[in-house]
Amino acid sequence: MDGFLHKVKGLDAFPKVNEDFYKRTLSGGVVTLVSALIMLLLFISETKSYFYSATETKLVVDTSRGERLRVNFDITFPSIPCTLLSVDTRDISGEQHQDIRHDIEKKRLDSHGNVIESRKEGIGGAKIERPLQKHGGRLDKGEEYCGTCYGAEESDEQCCNSCEEVREAYKKKGWALTNPDLIDQCTREDFVERVKTQHGEGCSVHGFLDVSKVAGNFHFAPGRGYYESNVEVPELSLEAGFNITHKINKLSFGTEFPGVVNPLDGAQWTQPASDGTYQYFIKVVPTIYTDIRGRKIDSNQFSVTEHFRDGNVHPRPQSGVFFFYDFSPIKVIFTEENRSFLHYLTNLCAIVGGIFTVSGIIDSFIYHGQKALKKKMEIGKYR
Repeated sequence: MDGFLHKVKGLDAFPKVNEDFYKRTLSGGVVTLVSALIMLLLFISETKSYFYSATETKLVVDTSRGERLRVNFDITFPSIPCTLLSVDTRDISGEQHQDIRHDIEKKRLDSHGNVIESRKEGIGGAKIERPLQKHGGRLDKGEEYCGTCYGAEESDEQCCNSCEEVREAYKKKGWALTNPDLIDQCTREDFVERVKTQHGEGCSVHGFLDVSKVAGNFHFAPGRGYYESNVEVPELSLEAGFNITHKINKLSFGTEFPGVVNPLDGAQWTQPASDGTYQYFIKVVPTIYTDIRGRKIDSNQFSVTEHFRDGNVHPRPQSGVFFFYDFSPIKVIFTEENRSFLHYLTNLCAIVGGIFTVSGIIDSFIYHGQKALKKKMEIGKYR
């Protein structure tokens, strides 16, 4: 047994030196203090890194199909009244929605940007007790109402009993409704009066859109538009045009995740002298973010370029703000991860051992350098 212990003792890689043979120096004390300070700083830094999660990034091909996309927006138009502002969408599959109202809130703004309390429908509007009939007379008691389409009828039996039906009839003909003041139905429904009441006001519109995950566009246009031969034509044509100055308070695609940057948040554009169309071309990058608890967030990032189409060209483009979006075939995956405790211990050992070794080399170099210099001075080489 004693022989075995003696062999183990011979394997000691840390032989001990009697303290009587230690020689302590001033340079060694300075090196020790500096080394201890560096060790402490690196220990604190490594400990903080251990308790904070790291994010790993991975790129894969996006193979998802048939998904929907939520577009969140908050945009302010200081020179377009809410009555005229409409929100429309269209994609390459042919799906289109015009004058979307659900999940969208509009706030009327005065010239200073302050929110105006919304009025009830019909306040200040013209009232016509006896609507105009198709044959030219007024509606008599007991008579069935059949309003005129003002020349846009497709058949002799067609009736336009509301302002909306007159606009729809004009749409099918490809005509512009230039004088809604002369349309009996629009006057009764107070459309013109509301436009006049809100003249000089602005509009803040916010909410979200649910669209198919294919290339398409959504836009904010004054006056309702419609598509004919793949060209959007304004339903209300005003010679003076519209001021489409706008500020994008918020624009995002999908649910936001920690660290996401939306490049259009806070973007503002002021229209020059002439009107036109302002276009944003957006490349959407599908993104999955998984936090440290394993909770997965399906979201998107995007990049954007901008372009302004002057209205003084033929054919004249529709005034409005258009967002054209397309999708990247690459999906980005972010994953939050904590380092293992063994990795943390390994780094601490590397810090202590590395600094201890380097400081020993530095101390040895200083000590032997001083010793050699002192010996040369003793033999007279340095005076």
